[in-house]
Amino acid sequence: MKQTFKNKFSKWMALFLPGIFLLGLNIGTGSVTTMAKAGAEYGMSLLWTIVASCLTTFFMINLYGKYTLVTGETALQAFRKHIHPGVGVFFIVALTVGVCGSVMGVMGIVADICFEWSKSVVDGGISPVYFAITFIALVYFIFWNGKTQFFERALAVIVAIMSASFLLNFFIMMPPPIDIIKGLIPNIPETIGNDKSPFLIIASLVGTTVFSGLFIIRTTLVKEAGWKISDLKKQRNDAIVSVTLMFVISASIMAAAAGTLYVEGIGLSTASQMIGLLEPLAGSFATSVFAIGIISAGVSSQFPNILMLPWLLCDYNNSERNMTLPKYRIMVFLISILGLVVPIFNARPIFVMVVSQVFNAVILPATVLGILYLSNRSDLMGKHKNTLLENIFLGLILLFSIYTSYTGITGVIEILN
Repeated sequence: MKQTFKNKFSKWMALFLPGIFLLGLNIGTGSVTTMAKAGAEYGMSLLWTIVASCLTTFFMINLYGKYTLVTGETALQAFRKHIHPGVGVFFIVALTVGVCGSVMGVMGIVADICFEWSKSVVDGGISPVYFAITFIALVYFIFWNGKTQFFERALAVIVAIMSASFLLNFFIMMPPPIDIIKGLIPNIPETIGNDKSPFLIIASLVGTTVFSGLFIIRTTLVKEAGWKISDLKKQRNDAIVSVTLMFVISASIMAAAAGTLYVEGIGLSTASQMIGLLEPLAGSFATSVFAIGIISAGVSSQFPNILMLPWLLCDYNNSERNMTLPKYRIMVFLISILGLVVPIFNARPIFVMVVSQVFNAVILPATVLGILYLSNRSDLMGKHKNTLLENIFLGLILLFSIYTSYTGITGVIEILN
């Protein structure tokens, strides 16, 4: 009886593991910082932006997933075969540069969070370098196993810890319910000071949620799961679970900052600041739970990050995704140790971060244009090609992605000057 229940539960979980993998990739320390900053500076007034971003992400996940269900091709294979090999190379380079910047930034933030948190236990705290080495070793150990199913299940555990932590924080530090309801109504709050434009915050919220890497990797996961067009409903349900959790976690982070820092009129620049700022406002327990959530978010996003390049290469070359091959293990190791750059040198890797921002700024419009072209080809999609409504929605997403690209490039130019 127990074995039967276990088998049924395993099969049920297997239906949602691809979506959980995407959730781990999407909710990282960058997302936590952005959501917390929005909540600290504007309360819950930008909650509608998270709703719009999650709906857009759901639409794009479904569209890319449907393409693979119909054709059996992943996104990179399609770009290479039906558009131009250079398009596939562009996505590999752009996503890899972004991932390298993310690996450095994420591990830097996680190590800094642990350092601040450890001060409450050890005088002067434990060096961030030790924390970075520990988490890099943990992620690499999970990778060493080499099997996608093991990756997904390990990530599911980490995502579960992250979700529970942020949800618990929501109930401890939540703002008044009326503020949450008002936040669902689209509005642009007033500008705070000279350098805190709500438009920049909105662009950041969208940028951290509507991530091109999600859609590219989604096609790989769908193909790996062996789903066909008959599994369209299964694919949609998996996407619903992923995006719903994405919204709940993001909204919980925003609410935690809105219910504490915003009420006290305290701004926020980095996630690690929240450890020191929250304790006198919410208590040590709430602060510890939030820290566990951020650490889990960092580890859960770091794992898909280090896998990005070898998976993209396998997709592009249409080769077996065998992560036990020495070339992939060396590749992942080199990417993983980039996580030591910030803790060791005690500085942000400005150049790489700036370059990665440039790539991220232009990759979303390219991602939208790519699926717009592919999903409208009758010879590829047959009766499943885009409807008029889907094309209109894609057009709106394209326009907004161009706006966020302009905002991102302008920000990079300002940094360089």
